[in-house]
Amino acid sequence: MKKLAIAAVGVAAALTLSSCGFGGIYSVPLPGGADLGDHPYTVKAQFQDVLDLVPKSGVKVNEVAVGRVESIGLTPDGWHAEVTMEINGDVKLPANALANIRQSSLLGEKYVELASPGQDLAQGSLANNAEIPLARTNRSVDVEEVLGALSMLLNGGGVDQINTITKELNNATSGREPDIRNLLDSANQLVSTLDAQSADITRALDGLNRLSSTLNNQKDQLAGAIDNLGPGLAVLEQQRGQFVRMLQALQNLSGVTVDTINKSQEDLVADLRALQPTLQKLGEAGSDLPKSLELLLTYPFTDSALQGAKGDYFNLYANIDLNLKDILDNFGRSRDNPLAGALPDSLAGLSGGTSSNDSNTTPPLPLNSGQSSPSTTGTGQSQQQQTGAAGIFGLLAGGA
Repeated sequence: MKKLAIAAVGVAAALTLSSCGFGGIYSVPLPGGADLGDHPYTVKAQFQDVLDLVPKSGVKVNEVAVGRVESIGLTPDGWHAEVTMEINGDVKLPANALANIRQSSLLGEKYVELASPGQDLAQGSLANNAEIPLARTNRSVDVEEVLGALSMLLNGGGVDQINTITKELNNATSGREPDIRNLLDSANQLVSTLDAQSADITRALDGLNRLSSTLNNQKDQLAGAIDNLGPGLAVLEQQRGQFVRMLQALQNLSGVTVDTINKSQEDLVADLRALQPTLQKLGEAGSDLPKSLELLLTYPFTDSALQGAKGDYFNLYANIDLNLKDILDNFGRSRDNPLAGALPDSLAGLSGGTSSNDSNTTPPLPLNSGQSSPSTTGTGQSQQQQTGAAGIFGLLAGGA
């Protein structure tokens, strides 16, 4: 008996000593866990809710176990859960990695999934003692939550509501099958038309995008223009009375104008009818009138005279008649003696000038070349002796 008592005391002491280093069931490593390697690093993540995640749960990247959950606690503010994880040192993750609590199967265990935000958004590298904030963590929907929502639907009258909705739809569509079929056909045509015009719709949306961008770039100018509308509206408000008086004056003017037109309607119609022949002739003139008006620019010369203008000089062409007989005839047509005062008194009878007694005699009309002057004596009388320079040159030439 004494030996059995000593043995019992020894076993109790051994159990007591061994229990001092036992941390509970969570301190027992699970078989088949992730290999942490020789140099693992620690990562902390904050979650709104960790569901039934427990320590020693797995940590996976792309469905591959790379670590385990060491502990689950609270954040310093005490409002959120904080999960501490050990990750294999050979696993490289970006500094802005994402953490999500998922479930391995419908009734499987929970684990933490670490993922990169994407090739284009990845930044830096996840270091030891790094912390993933609450904004980059999430959790999946739990089976219990799905079953609870389904239970509320079934037990809270949701099925009855669905039944009511189904009956109302049946009543609404009963007897209207052709209309519903036409509606579906129209909807199909509408969708087909929209699909055929997808390129135009895309261009229109792109145009709206460019317009919005332009308006956004010019929002300061637009804001300034809107702000400047205030003083302008204030000025219009101050001049409202003047505008009212102006409109009243326009109303009076329109009344006077209408009355004047009504009273002068017959005269106006008569004037327009009188202008009709003139306008008709102007229309018949066509392009002749504008061509005739071109001569005003070169009057008294024709428009061909412009060809003679060369810079600061002008080429002039003249046709001069140097026939001696024509020259003498031209001198003979004059009533004045070009040699008056230059001849002696003995030749006064040959002066041919107009005497004082003939002051009332009507001067002769100009004659064309080769046309003789009409005789001043009666029939049968001899032709009057030539006067003027023509008579002088006639005597010198031996003429009658």
